[in-house]
Parts: sequence; structure tokens; C-alpha cells
Amino acid sequence: MTSQATRRAAIADVPGQALSPVVASAGAALHYSARLHTSFDTIKPLWLFLEATGICTGHQGFFWVEGIARRLMPKSAELLIVEVSDAATGDPVMLLPLMRRRALGHYVIEWLSCGVCDYSAPLLADASPWTRQSADAAWAALRAVLPPADRFHIAGIPRQIHGIANPLALLSAARDSIQIASGLVLDGEPETLIKRICKPSFAKNFHKHCRRFAQLGKLDLVEATTPDMVEQHFATLLELRLNRFRELGRSDLLTQAPVVEFYRDAALHGLSDGSVRLFGLRAGQDYLAVIYVLVMNDTLHALLLGIDQDAVPNVSPGLTTIGKLMIWARAHGHDYFDLSVGSQGYKQHIGASGAVLAELCEAVTLKGRGSTAYIRLRGKTELFVRSKPGLYKAVQGVMRRLRRLKN
Repeated sequence: MTSQATRRAAIADVPGQALSPVVASAGAALHYSARLHTSFDTIKPLWLFLEATGICTGHQGFFWVEGIARRLMPKSAELLIVEVSDAATGDPVMLLPLMRRRALGHYVIEWLSCGVCDYSAPLLADASPWTRQSADAAWAALRAVLPPADRFHIAGIPRQIHGIANPLALLSAARDSIQIASGLVLDGEPETLIKRICKPSFAKNFHKHCRRFAQLGKLDLVEATTPDMVEQHFATLLELRLNRFRELGRSDLLTQAPVVEFYRDAALHGLSDGSVRLFGLRAGQDYLAVIYVLVMNDTLHALLLGIDQDAVPNVSPGLTTIGKLMIWARAHGHDYFDLSVGSQGYKQHIGASGAVLAELCEAVTLKGRGSTAYIRLRGKTELFVRSKPGLYKAVQGVMRRLRRLKN
């Protein structure tokens, strides 16, 4: 009872914020109401409360999401934060950060991501189980308070949030996407972690690479713990990453100034609460790699990695950094290392387990059907190309050449 009262008290009623009608799924007593917030001011107390006591990923931390809206959300887009509650008790059950924007003559409602949020997952108030029926009922209440739109498009939906079913993934309209997320469970003693949880080939190479790098000087994983160190680590990450991506002919969001400022600001804020951390792999006085991570609920989310691939021939500073960071994470009580979205081969080489992410791509009006059909066709085409290794490699080569010409 104390917990329920605290949740209700975490946010006061705000004039002008209309509640949705109570919506129940057919044949079941599942009642949810929803409240739409168009400002972080009205939702911040409840958000911080659920972040501290509920269940969410690092991508739903308040200062991370607020930074997306402040720095990266298109000026013409509308912020839509929906608070879904139990209609009978008034207790909040989840929060969802969305936005509505104009896209090619129609309106789309999508996750508040702007390219820097890997996972679309609500903040859940507790570990209460969800079913497809309850998820659909909560979604119906949510939609009742949203402004008109021609379509919904929410990508990057994980099946679970720290072991709890993600209600977005349970929706009747949700489908498997072409995206895969990978990670490793961390357990046991840090000193033997790599040998126990990783593939033998990776463990062998990791120790060999550590020895090779140590020939350049003492090998250390250095955390940025002051503003000056954050600035130094981030500048090194930016330089290494952009140089490497230009060499490979790959595009990167870090070529955009607002994105760079977003990540820098988040890293500086992370000094106060540990939600964002920067680590550099240093041999002697030289940095071989820098990695940028989010931290939430004993999980490390690896986001950005910059490497000096030419430091030592045929030795990987990136994989060495990841191995060192997994050991650090376990030594500090973390139990999961998230390698984020993507099917890069190095993740399988380490021994990570993959899971297919879900996607919600739903047309509401005739205007939205064309874009929805295009997105679905594009996904099927990409899935077909990926299923043909030779074709996929050829397409990647063409794209790299085009990017090099553009650069």
C-alpha cells in the first residue's frame, strides 16, 4: 500500500492534461486509463520514481530521453509521453516516450529515438506479468489520448525488459523485425569470466592480444572519472571512430554536430549518477580504443566504440577492450553485457546470444498505407539480401564505395 501511495503521489494532476476513457479488452476485466504529457515538466517526478523503483533499460533513463527531445527531436515534431495507469486504483503501470512528426505529406507517431535509442521499451512500474490481452488493452487506452496520425512505426522492440515481457512486443500488431540484439550473461568470478562464458577461440585470442598490446607499455582499462577525462576520452573516441568509418566507407551519426553534443553532454552528466561511462584501453601513454556505455539495473549497454586498428598488426583493440570491460563489469556487480543491435560477426565470435527484436508498423489511414507498405517491402528485401551471403557482401561493397565517393 505504501508503494502504491508513493506512485500516486509522485506526480500531481496537471491542468489541461486530459485522461483517456477507460478501455477494456473484450471478455476480460482489464481496465487501463491513459494521460498524455507534452512536457517533461509534468512527468519528471513520476519518471524518476519509476526509473529508480521500476523496470527499464538504460535507453529509457530520464536524462537520456530528455536530451533526445531537447537536442535531436525535429523542431516541428511533437513530444508525446503517455502515462498508462490501472483505471481502478489510479496506480501508474508504465510510461512510453513517443513523438509525432510530419513525413512525406502525412503524420507518423514513433518512438522518441532519433537514432540514439537502440531499444523501444516502456518504463514499467513493477514486475507484474503482461499478456497479449493486457498489452492490447493498455495500447488501446494509450491510442485514445494520442493526436491523430496516419501511421505508427516503432522499431527496436526487445522481447523482454530485464526478464519481464515487453508489452509492446506482445501487441497483436507487432511482428518480428530484421534486427537482432546480442549480449552475454555475466556470472561467477571476474578473473575466470572470459574463459567461462566466451567461446574458446575468443578467450585464446583475448589473452594473446593482451600480451601483444602489453609490449607497447602497461595495458590498462581507464575510466573517465572527471570532466577533463570525459572530454579527452570523448575526443579520442570521436577521432578514432570517424577515421575508421571513413576508411571502411561507412556512415555514422557522429558526423552530425547535434548528435556529438548529445553524447558529450550525456557523458558529462553520467559523472553524477553513473548512467553513462567512458573507458579507454591504454598501452603506456597511447589509447588504442575508447568505448561509450550506458549503465542501468546491473546491465552495461555498449553503444559506441572507436579503435586504432593500426596500432599492432593483426591484433584487435576493439575485442580486447570489450573483454577487459566485461571483466570490469563483473567485478563491479553487473550481470549482463549488452552488445546492442546488429548481427556483426564479432559478437558471435565472442559467444554472445542473439534475440530477434520486434517492430510495430501499422497504418491508420489511407495516407499511411503507402509508407507502411514501403517499410515492410524494404524489410523483406533486406532480409532476402542478408540470407544470400554473396549478394549481401556485394551490396555492402557497393555501398562502401558510394560512401567513399561522397566523403
